Amino acid sequence: MFVLRLLLKNAFRHRLRTLLTMLGLVVAVVAFGMLRTIVEAWYAGAEASSSTRLVTRSATSLTVPLPLAYAERLRAVDGIDSISWSNWFGGIYIEPRNFFPQFAVDPASYLALYPEYRLSDEQRLAWFRDRQGVVVGRKLADKHGWKLGDTIAMRGTIYAGTWSFVLRGIYDGADAGTDENQMLIQWAFINETMKARSRGRGDTVGVFVVGIRDPANAATISQRIDAQFRNSLAETLTETEKAFQLGFVAMSEAILLALQAVSFIVIVIIMAVMANTMAMTARERLAEYATLKALGFPPSFVVRLLFGESLLIAVLGGLLGMALTLPLAAGFAGATSSLFPVFRVSETTLLLQLVVALFVGAVAAAWPAFTMSRISIVSGLRHVA
Repeated sequence: MFVLRLLLKNAFRHRLRTLLTMLGLVVAVVAFGMLRTIVEAWYAGAEASSSTRLVTRSATSLTVPLPLAYAERLRAVDGIDSISWSNWFGGIYIEPRNFFPQFAVDPASYLALYPEYRLSDEQRLAWFRDRQGVVVGRKLADKHGWKLGDTIAMRGTIYAGTWSFVLRGIYDGADAGTDENQMLIQWAFINETMKARSRGRGDTVGVFVVGIRDPANAATISQRIDAQFRNSLAETLTETEKAFQLGFVAMSEAILLALQAVSFIVIVIIMAVMANTMAMTARERLAEYATLKALGFPPSFVVRLLFGESLLIAVLGGLLGMALTLPLAAGFAGATSSLFPVFRVSETTLLLQLVVALFVGAVAAAWPAFTMSRISIVSGLRHVA
């Protein structure tokens, strides 16, 4: 208890300097946590993917559709349990800034492959029975104030025209990593409408989602699927759902590397600032440390004082930074829900923030502590005013 009181008195002997140092550390810890959370949010889709799902798309491009008839041939491939499909709809709700993912899917088979979308039996049946019905995630419904039975008007881009949908279900995610910011539309409704409007445009899908029994056989099953359609007019490329999601992340890899680099640069800068603060503190107390040595205190006691003071400032700044990160992340998540469907500060990030703060405190005190431990009593006492 005595040592803790001594550390507190020493740490706040120059209150303004200590508070400014802590403020800098708080900013660095918050910046590190937010930048790391942004990177994690970018990878959220891949991390939430299932090892029992494969995605089959056109080998030419994701924008090239595949014939619906491929579904029957896929069912014949050994190791496949279930098949579903989806199309990107790409509609605009009121104005472009209200962007959110929209997929036209086959309801029954799609929900069977995605058990993490939790929907009540009543809402599930209501959606199955209504071709114009849609299901949305809880966060998306809350954001726009949608309720069951509401009519949602969308302006088509890929599928031109104005589309009216009826909200039949609101799903909840099985865990915090489940995307609750998307809309699921009846693929049959889109398909029938497009066939009526334009001959030859229907009966195509963007991707097939394939459920497999054994994740260990994912590579083998992928090869079997692609072999089925080799040398056809629409060759396929099959990969795990995680690899499919990471393909989108790879497009922004340079940005992610830059964010990670910036987060570490911020830490290095505050480390230099705090090291300078501790060096100033040590120089100012040179005579005090010499006096302690003269009274019989070993050099290790001086080292513990400097390290303890530095770590105390670091812990206080780190904890405050961690506490501020949570509300800032919540506000950021609300403002960027269309860009980051899943944005939350993970336990790992919070732990790393604390580790970073402790690391900064330890490194900042290392050189001053080493120097003061080697100072001679005579040299130190010369600084007495």
